[in-house]
Amino acid sequence: MAELTGEHRVAMFRKMAEIRQFESATWDLYTKGLMPGLAHLYIGEEATAVGVCSALKRDDYITSTHRGHGHIIAKGGDLGRAMAEICGRATGYCRGKGGSMHIADLDLGILGANGIVGGGMPIAVGAALSSRIRQSGQVVACFFGDGATNQGTFHESLNLAAIWGLPVVFVCENNGYGISMSQARHQKVTRVSDRAKAYGMPGATVDGNDVLAVFEAASEAFDRARSGDGPTLLECGTYRWGGHHVGDPNNGALYRSKQEIEEWKARCPLARYRRRLVEDGTITLAEADQIEAEAQSAVRAAVEYALASPYPEPEALYEDVFYEPEDRSESGKSGSGGRGALE
Repeated sequence: MAELTGEHRVAMFRKMAEIRQFESATWDLYTKGLMPGLAHLYIGEEATAVGVCSALKRDDYITSTHRGHGHIIAKGGDLGRAMAEICGRATGYCRGKGGSMHIADLDLGILGANGIVGGGMPIAVGAALSSRIRQSGQVVACFFGDGATNQGTFHESLNLAAIWGLPVVFVCENNGYGISMSQARHQKVTRVSDRAKAYGMPGATVDGNDVLAVFEAASEAFDRARSGDGPTLLECGTYRWGGHHVGDPNNGALYRSKQEIEEWKARCPLARYRRRLVEDGTITLAEADQIEAEAQSAVRAAVEYALASPYPEPEALYEDVFYEPEDRSESGKSGSGGRGALE
């Protein structure tokens, strides 16, 4: 495993704590009717996002999913701007018009969360091709769930990345369910990583609730990509504590047993990593408590910032979009004129 300093290990714990607090606050906002629409929470899966993103450089890319808050935070996203976006406020990452499932920050290499299952895969391949053409040395982490591995975009993207040897790591966050359907019911393979063989690329399955195991596997995959050895399919076995989204009845208990949910909660990735850091002397119990308290305070400030921010003005409806002009005359066909231009 790549050498990790004590400072780096603590930073990973802090990020996991921030994600947990952020998602808990999102749930609270939803139950109070303070956010529009729904959100897909990442509670229980924090180790995967942090393990992968901790192995990336600032200018490396990620593509995200409908369950993407954890990816944004792990890559270094701003808590206040992310929360403002979820709340539909003008100070959000996408000026309040993207919402929970469409947060992006190009300055951090976050190419966008995506509400379409498997929609980020072709984008990741395109970014990897761009890196290859520009010889920038950047790599791409492409996040998706087990359900997405049955989409055509999965097979097409892995095949193209393999034959061109592109610097992308396909990260399957296998939480066992595609909405309400268990993996055992929607595919014959037990390990998603076995599908890598069909494309001639390495595949590996790791414990997605062990942040250091994820970091080690991701580091190896990114090293391969940077060295010109092509893509990897990395499967991280994990579990979402809640339902498919915040409106899923009884946290998904209609299609999962309560015993199963409780068994996975007992394998909490945050508590597990906390114990490890304390036991190996990296931090004390008091320091661990302090980090979690600071994470809670930071998220509380993010919520206050979001709720104090204005909603977008009606005029913003025509900004940041591309659409065909009503005037289809020769004068109206100009790519730089009128309301048909990208504003």
